[in-house]
Amino acid sequence: MADAAERRARLAVARLYLVIDAAAAPEVVPAALEAGVDIVQLREKHATDEEIVRVGGELLALCEQHDALFFVNDRPDLAGACGAHGVHLGQDDGPIDSVRDDVLVGLSTHSPEQVDEAIRSRADYFAVGPVYETPTKAGRPAVGLELVEYAAAREAEKPWFAIGGIDTSNAGAVVAAGAQRLVVVRAIRDAADPGAAAAELRSHVEQAVGQAQ
Repeated sequence: MADAAERRARLAVARLYLVIDAAAAPEVVPAALEAGVDIVQLREKHATDEEIVRVGGELLALCEQHDALFFVNDRPDLAGACGAHGVHLGQDDGPIDSVRDDVLVGLSTHSPEQVDEAIRSRADYFAVGPVYETPTKAGRPAVGLELVEYAAAREAEKPWFAIGGIDTSNAGAVVAAGAQRLVVVRAIRDAADPGAAAAELRSHVEQAVGQAQ
């Protein structure tokens, strides 16, 4: 099991982050990891706690085999129960400081003020979005590329990811706005070939990183 320092080192070089539900995970995650996904988050709103812990343990093992990180959405208690590397919290999911120090913490942001607060906070990374409207966040308005550009201009010393409605058709625009890391859901989960979709998305990010160096 990776210690906290190793987890943060993996996070620092991560480029592609997949959010997945329990039902889709077995068919999607292995191919996505093979194709270059660096982080997998289990986001499950309907399963029992026992099911989340069971699936979480399986995903943790897969991620460890590929030197990838595994996160659980919303629930620090379940992240701890399945040994996850970290937990991702929304703005209304409770205080970051309540999470154990050896567990990585990600934070969602939807405005310039929240981006600034995330940079100052204990969060190990933050996500900016939703860049585009997405059914996975129904009712939440898109923040557009402007917030991506804002986050890029902050030159934060911690990793951050663009999220929300990103797929192979618009990833180029998102990285052009300054994102060097992407979070996706449907673009990989719903693809006919999840591995190919992951590889194409990663190529967009790696090209952007190469141009920035």
